[in-house]
Amino acid sequence: MQRQQTYGTGPMHSVTRQRRIAFTLVELLVVIAIIGILVGLLLPAVQAAREAARRSQCSNNLLQMGLALHHFEFATEHFPAGSINPDGPIQNVDQGQHVSWIVQTLPFFEERTAYGMFDIEAGAYAPENAPVRKYPISTLLCPSYPFNRQRDDVAVTTYFGSQHDREAPIAADNDGMLFLNSNVRFRDILDGSSHTLLLGEGMLEATPLGWVSGTRSTLRNVGHPMNPPKDIDASEPTVLEVGGFSSYHTGGAQFVLADGAVRFLTQSINPDTYRQLANRADEELQDATF
Repeated sequence: MQRQQTYGTGPMHSVTRQRRIAFTLVELLVVIAIIGILVGLLLPAVQAAREAARRSQCSNNLLQMGLALHHFEFATEHFPAGSINPDGPIQNVDQGQHVSWIVQTLPFFEERTAYGMFDIEAGAYAPENAPVRKYPISTLLCPSYPFNRQRDDVAVTTYFGSQHDREAPIAADNDGMLFLNSNVRFRDILDGSSHTLLLGEGMLEATPLGWVSGTRSTLRNVGHPMNPPKDIDASEPTVLEVGGFSSYHTGGAQFVLADGAVRFLTQSINPDTYRQLANRADEELQDATF
């Protein structure tokens, strides 16, 4: 905006001066400070909204996996084996048949082509199964998982079957829903399907064997605290150790119950309730507020 001022009384003395009106440096700094404060207030809200969207998508992924397991049960009258292998317990090494429950349920979540290409008898690590082993499936990954950690030689999952109510090797006598050569039916869930864990979230280990492997790469138990601090146990797990559930969300992890419902369990859940939920037939009364 410009303002004109005229000096003098006659035409010979008429001089026009133009004066510019603008922000001072102090005013400019104040405006920048206000904008910075507003951005600082809005950024956490935007991040929270994004995390809520990712958590919702994660819940939908788990719902799809739960439905696939239920469709498998409808077709075969039992849930898939957590791991198919001639003997046990399962060791976390890339040797053996080790066909995971995910491989068995591929046809039930629109992955018939991958299932048709996989040779179950040859096993999870056979060269002929390499194309499927490194085939990434978005439904198997939590959206909050840092995708830049994907590997080229093996595709992974952040969703794991419930194997046991404490830390123990993957064996044929586990009391969860998915374990070595298991064929659990609804009538075997004595505690009720709405009181039994089927699937849950988990963080990946340093060198996962992939979603085709029926090891701790696709199975977990409740023998460890949920979302433990990173420095709580820095030791390398043994080949027989399975590990616990955890998530890339804050405050807890999402689970699928045997009736297909998806629930978010907080990491402060009562340890006894947590253990009871993982056991399909302990016939103990549970806390209804879990």
